[in-house]
Amino acid sequence: MRIPSHSRRLFLAGGAAGLGAAIAGSRAAAQGGGSGIPTGPVGRPEPKLEAEPPLPLDRQVGWAVVGLGDYAQGYVLPALARGRRSRAVALVSGSAEKAKGVAARYGVKEAALYGYDTMGRLAENDAVSVVYIVTANSTHAELTVKAFEAGKHVFCEKPMANSPAECQRMIDAAKAAGRKLMIAYRAHWEPHNLRAKEMLDAGELGQVWFATSDHHRPLDPALPRDQWRMKRSVAGGGSLVDIGIYSLNGLQWFFGERPNAVAASMQAPPDDARFAEVENVFTAELSFPSGRRATISSGYMANKKRIDLWGDRLVATLDPATAYQGNRLVVSNAKRAEEILTKETSAAQFTGEIDHFSQAVTEGTEISTPGEMGLRDVRLIEALYRAARERRWLDLNPDMTVRGA
Repeated sequence: MRIPSHSRRLFLAGGAAGLGAAIAGSRAAAQGGGSGIPTGPVGRPEPKLEAEPPLPLDRQVGWAVVGLGDYAQGYVLPALARGRRSRAVALVSGSAEKAKGVAARYGVKEAALYGYDTMGRLAENDAVSVVYIVTANSTHAELTVKAFEAGKHVFCEKPMANSPAECQRMIDAAKAAGRKLMIAYRAHWEPHNLRAKEMLDAGELGQVWFATSDHHRPLDPALPRDQWRMKRSVAGGGSLVDIGIYSLNGLQWFFGERPNAVAASMQAPPDDARFAEVENVFTAELSFPSGRRATISSGYMANKKRIDLWGDRLVATLDPATAYQGNRLVVSNAKRAEEILTKETSAAQFTGEIDHFSQAVTEGTEISTPGEMGLRDVRLIEALYRAARERRWLDLNPDMTVRGA
């Protein structure tokens, strides 16, 4: 049989190394293998990995996770364990017993466990460079300031805080401490979202003048993680704040511009105790300086997290768009629909944002989702609530404050 030329070249390129391997195989076979494959352990060259391996432990950035609820234990800590540049080295919790159990699972020393009232002691722990705030919205500002006072960088969950004033306080504290502040907009590292943005920016969808984004999920009072979301003083609002923020931030990211006018409405069923203080359904229209338009909806109903970018050549549909796992991207027109596959899974969004911040801390690089972005979005949320209350269009300044207010 004739060996194809490309195969022959690969064989010849092996040279003496290939001959040596053949001789070694023959010896192993003679020693009892019989198949030419060594029967005992042998040393092999370093493999070429598809992804870069983790940095040595002494070069990884140490993170302290503040708040050990469902999200922190289900996604944050596993992501830190998978990270290339990052690792968990301290925990902060209101429950010492819970903290000890989590620490045992992730190899965190008991001496590196803190309560919310002892966070100041993080200043004594040189292993901690970053503090990740994963607590209820109303606590973000206070805990962030404590972390900066301890000399640490801060990575904070969204929404950044419950008011623009609290956001500004966090930004000012970062500047005073000479430390970095990043908001956890994980979808910026989600592979399907990244691919959709690449297609939009490259013109593959054609002209995109319209987008829709709908984010809904059930609200269950029996779950501790949902109980505080029903209290306006803690959550800052209802579905718009909780999951509508994915639509607001995502559409601004996709379009590369901020809205300059908004209109909105909200609804809270009068006979449902869950919505005594916060809204259930929130809908809004966004107008952008380029002439683009978008509509969004959020609600505490069935689970749906979808974004559609309506191009005159193709429509890009992310459905789910911002789930923790299993996100999908489909592009379609009147004649065909095609799923766009990505090399990485949705889990990359967690390690991506974490390692991005670790790199920014160690190398002084720019942050993709800084505190100023969090402030912008909280101002936009404030404007949308006002538009819903007043039932009229509001014009916005570039900083997302209401024009003429």
